[in-house]
Amino acid sequence: MKAISYSRYGGPEVLEYGERPEPKVGPDSVLVKVRAAAVNPVDWKAREGYVDSLFEPVFPVVPGWDVSGVVVQPGIAVTEFAVGDEVMGYVREDFLSRGTFAEYVAAPLRTLARKPLNLSFEQAAGLPQVGLTAYQVLNHALKVQGGDTVLVHAAAGGVGSLAVQLAKHAGARVIGTASERNHDHLRELGAEPVTYGEGLADRVRALAPEGVDAVFDTIGGDALSASAEVLAPDGRLASIADREVLSLGGHYHWVRPDAADLAALGVLAEQGVVTVHVDRTFPLEKTADAHALNAEGRTRGKIVVTVDWDG
Repeated sequence: MKAISYSRYGGPEVLEYGERPEPKVGPDSVLVKVRAAAVNPVDWKAREGYVDSLFEPVFPVVPGWDVSGVVVQPGIAVTEFAVGDEVMGYVREDFLSRGTFAEYVAAPLRTLARKPLNLSFEQAAGLPQVGLTAYQVLNHALKVQGGDTVLVHAAAGGVGSLAVQLAKHAGARVIGTASERNHDHLRELGAEPVTYGEGLADRVRALAPEGVDAVFDTIGGDALSASAEVLAPDGRLASIADREVLSLGGHYHWVRPDAADLAALGVLAEQGVVTVHVDRTFPLEKTADAHALNAEGRTRGKIVVTVDWDG
């Protein structure tokens, strides 16, 4: 099969496009013909070795965790999916080796759910990691409910924009930090925008004088410090960016594959509660360009790699 791989850590130049063996399918996995794979910051951070302490690399590594595609072979123990089913997945394992920037990926059942009927393959590929992160933090860590006031940092970003949509659906009031160029976008999502930088706590307090009930931090550092200042009594704090949140009595969350959570997200997508904006697509052979663009951090929405498909 055609795939992107790298045999050593480094910049985008270490990514190679070429032939790799088609992955074997375990009893509790399915072989997915990839239609699209979304780029996330963790993809290029893993390629550069920043997560080496967490994930053992088995070189050559095929990168990528987000995927959408079609089942072409269920494992011998699989009854949940059949050939031809359209799926999406957060195909993360506990090592780096057989990722989604390829024509085929062997996906464990715990990583998959059915693709929402109303999303394109490109949109569906962009939902799993950011969607699961937002869903798990809001529902499991922060337990957001109707009537809460929630502060979401980097609310126009991939995780942040999904968090805004999900929190609004839960009946919460949402305040979102973003650069001024994204304020109109946040208003469209239903959030009240505030600008980053010095005086952030004062700007949030101006909107919520009694403090906020929950903070979803995606930045860390100064944003996390400001978050602690604006919490209401008994307010909840969670971060996906900075483990210092633990010293503040909050939750640190690392997203995990969860088929039930992903299926719930799929239902919300079909109901029109959440949507995914695809900013740009690249063909598989141009994955290095997609990685480089994602690392710049200037796009709104998802960068997605597409795979030629003969049906």
